[in-house]
Amino acid sequence: MSTAPQAAPAQQASSSGAAPLNSLTTAERAAGWRLLFDGKTTTGWRGWKMDSMPSGWQVVDGTLKRVKPAADIITTEKFRNFELSLEWNIAKNGNSGIFYRASEDREDNAIYWSAPEMQVLDDAGHPDGQSRLTAAGADYGLYPSPAGVVKPAGQWNQVRLVVNGNHVEHWLNGVKVVQYELGSPDWEAKVKASKFASHPHYGRNAEGYIGLQEHEYPVAFRNIKIRVLP
Repeated sequence: MSTAPQAAPAQQASSSGAAPLNSLTTAERAAGWRLLFDGKTTTGWRGWKMDSMPSGWQVVDGTLKRVKPAADIITTEKFRNFELSLEWNIAKNGNSGIFYRASEDREDNAIYWSAPEMQVLDDAGHPDGQSRLTAAGADYGLYPSPAGVVKPAGQWNQVRLVVNGNHVEHWLNGVKVVQYELGSPDWEAKVKASKFASHPHYGRNAEGYIGLQEHEYPVAFRNIKIRVLP
């Protein structure tokens, strides 16, 4: 799926050089955007089911980077309806993800038992890139993303993620690659046919944490910005 590209304000600022990395323009502030990462500290983040930030995630050259084995990380704040903008850069053969509406108050052994995931991947180098259901930009395991949108390993990819009620949109490099409705008959059928069928809380949270996945490979994130929606 693709539509006419419409970059988020934060993405436009990054590509045009209108604002330094990990900062907000006057227009972004007026529109309600705020930073989730200041480029200097890990304030606002912690490990999933942890009180502190795992040491495997560090601030490196203005990025939030997974540098050694760690754990998934989440925002300290929960979000219900929002628009998220960020950039990611994955190592060769790498795999990671962006989780949304994650919870940790149940007996879940993994963050993805509750949280949908926008896949972060080196499509050309990782086996998951052979299926559009698990390729970069996909709603992992449920909704495929089109080929030819993701940039190669070592390059920065731009994300816009819209979660508003049951409506979800994944945007990658200015292209809408996924759109779906949580709880719809189509979504329910896809969940039932997937590995998430045995996890009754998957995709059911009305609000939750935003998470970044630790998946054995170096990955870096920057320009992480959010705008809360009514």
